[in-house]
Amino acid sequence: MMFQDRTFLTGLFEAAVGAAEPDRILGAYLPDPPKGRTVVIGAGKGAAQLAAAFERVWTGPLSGVVVTRYGNVCPTQFIRVLEASHPVPDEAGLRATDALFDAVRGLGPDDLVVALICGGGSALLPSPSAELTLADEAELNRVLLASGAPISVMNSIRKQVSGIKGGRLAAAASPAKVVSLVVSDVPFDDPAQVASGPTVPDMGTREDARRLVKSWKIQLPAKVRLWLDGEEGQAPLATDPVFSGNTVRVIASAHLSLEAAAEKARQAGIQPVILSDAIEGEARDVGKVHAALVREIVLRDRPFRRPVVLLSGGETTVTMRGQGRGGRNTEFLLAFALAAEGFPFVALAADTDGIDGSEDNAGAFADGASMERLRERGIRPIDLLMENDAYTAFEALGDLFVPGPTGTNVNDFRAILIRQE
Repeated sequence: MMFQDRTFLTGLFEAAVGAAEPDRILGAYLPDPPKGRTVVIGAGKGAAQLAAAFERVWTGPLSGVVVTRYGNVCPTQFIRVLEASHPVPDEAGLRATDALFDAVRGLGPDDLVVALICGGGSALLPSPSAELTLADEAELNRVLLASGAPISVMNSIRKQVSGIKGGRLAAAASPAKVVSLVVSDVPFDDPAQVASGPTVPDMGTREDARRLVKSWKIQLPAKVRLWLDGEEGQAPLATDPVFSGNTVRVIASAHLSLEAAAEKARQAGIQPVILSDAIEGEARDVGKVHAALVREIVLRDRPFRRPVVLLSGGETTVTMRGQGRGGRNTEFLLAFALAAEGFPFVALAADTDGIDGSEDNAGAFADGASMERLRERGIRPIDLLMENDAYTAFEALGDLFVPGPTGTNVNDFRAILIRQE
């Protein structure tokens, strides 16, 4: 039964990812062909797959360049695919940023820019402001990732210290029309938050960013703090006339992917419950809340009756306390499995892009006996959780989930199956 349950959960993951596959979704969102040139730009973990799919559905001539994470490339004919580092930016990312600006330079009002934007673009497009360096931006990324702040907070700060984020790339393409096709990996699907919005501005100001740094007690690198304290180089606002002719469309999201997984569960005769597609917070705390819900279902048959599969998405965070390996999905799962130990569940937590954190896995499986099996191997799961070392826990059990890069990214996917027996 355990093998069958994991197969069932894997099928739900595949349904969620399938709902965001570029070939399935792009055709419904194509803009009208322009009188002039069509230039495709893009960034994110699934940018290469989006570019390849766009080539297959676009009927006119085109050119362009996109940047993706190392190892996530796929063949394209007209659109150049560049690779760079994620989650910490590198020199290749700087060159990729320059290439995107070069691609939109000198365009006219009859030209069209199609921006293919998905999660991961923030790190892939470093562009330090005037007085900053790549090392400063890389250190900022490390600090933000370890801070435990939600993605919206991190991106609000990034936009004020970058030369490309916060709509600046779209501004550089003016007077060409820019159509941004966005695969959302952020809670509530705000396109200005995806990849820190290189082609989608918002109304955030430098003062807003300073307030967030103070509120979340983020210890910024000294040079970044000095830059943020000034007023030079503020991100343009969404009300700027330079963006007036542009269009933004969210073409895939966690909401749609969870609905696809729910339908797959119904077809298998299991009641699905979508808890939320926008869950944020500390991964270990979110794990404990999910565990409390499982206990309530098993002990009291409320708020849902078994058999049931609980589905949720969003983007949790991890405040680094130790030096272990793993990402937010494995950390969620380790905390969840500890808090729900001994109860009859099988769970999968995974990142829909196929990579959780910086390791090779998307996430992992767990069940009510996972923690006991760890102790039988002489490993204390609570020690690993305190060290942010969830990867080691599930590696020791042989329970890592490694589908490889999926070519899309609609954030976290969690599925917890609770059967009647």
